[in-house]
Amino acid sequence: PGAAPRRHRHKEKWAATAPRIPSTRLALHHFDTSYSLHLGALWPSVRAGLLCEQKYGALLNNFAAADHVPEELELLNATDFISEALQKVQQWQRGTAVGDAATGCQEGSGEGRPGVQAEMVAQAEMSPPLCTSISSKIKCYTFPRGDITRFRPARPDGLGLLDYYLMDAASLLPVLALHVQPDDFVLDLCAAPGGKTLALLQTGFCGHLAANDVSISRTKRLHQILHSYVPREVRDTVSVTSYDGRDWDQVKGGTFHKVLVDVPCTTDRHSAMEEDNNIFHRRRTKERQMLPMLQLQLLMAGILAARPGGAVVYSTCSLSPLQNECVVERALDVARAQFNITLHPEDLSHFRTLFQDTFRLGELVLPHLTANFGPMYFCKLRRV
Repeated sequence: PGAAPRRHRHKEKWAATAPRIPSTRLALHHFDTSYSLHLGALWPSVRAGLLCEQKYGALLNNFAAADHVPEELELLNATDFISEALQKVQQWQRGTAVGDAATGCQEGSGEGRPGVQAEMVAQAEMSPPLCTSISSKIKCYTFPRGDITRFRPARPDGLGLLDYYLMDAASLLPVLALHVQPDDFVLDLCAAPGGKTLALLQTGFCGHLAANDVSISRTKRLHQILHSYVPREVRDTVSVTSYDGRDWDQVKGGTFHKVLVDVPCTTDRHSAMEEDNNIFHRRRTKERQMLPMLQLQLLMAGILAARPGGAVVYSTCSLSPLQNECVVERALDVARAQFNITLHPEDLSHFRTLFQDTFRLGELVLPHLTANFGPMYFCKLRRV
């Protein structure tokens, strides 16, 4: 028998490149490797939370004519987690004042967690300004632990302003930590897409708000949110810019009472769930590796933008210590060594006390199936 006709010969092909591994799988592999060491026994439940549907809060829009909305949400069993936390602390403070601390430990709503209750009472005794350190003008409704009901889409009032903004409720914690006071000049250095900017405006205290983001396309989204939620006379107190935040101190150094530095990060939940715009894509490896340096530069710009006595809150939506504590520690060193600036890290442990019923909270909010908010890390620095 002769050779087979040429057209029947099979030529094996070899792929020119290795098969494409989904970015989400690369992200999860990275998280499994690093976070299992960092979080230990907590990691499996946090991982499950990251891979399940995120829980949202409804930030009420104080500028909209929407007096009916709280009642509507309460009928669905949602509660304003901020006012609820403040009421609890006020109750404990009143209880300790009349010597009820012991019974409070036994009868409080700590669901069999007397240790936590005792910590609550100790906090209430220790820090009378606890309630005043949180802006009660910010109202955000969440469903109870374990309740995965979804909020309806936002609706416009008679003037076209939407009644609430859906966001990860944990994202409000950096804004609450900033503790904006009347007539403060406030800088939101990495402001887009705009949820935290909107929350800052809900305090009603910003004398002027500078909202900046390097991305022009994301800044368009920020403009859309301001137009959908904020009346013109309030929008006039906001300046939206698209500078590289790292250069901000060269524009307006040392002028702000409060600075929010919510930096670009590995956005762990998005990276674990979404292929689109995923920073774990192989083409973005260098960008991802450079994140801690970018974060440090942005935090330093925020520190330099704050006036002496001013406060800076640094935040990420990552669980990574390299993007969280390590960046803050390095900034403290650089500020002292290169700029002779002393920074005082503020104790935010009262947040753990206040919001333990809503979040699984330490120095960062950990996702959990029964309270699937976060991740969110935040740290407050006072410029001395």
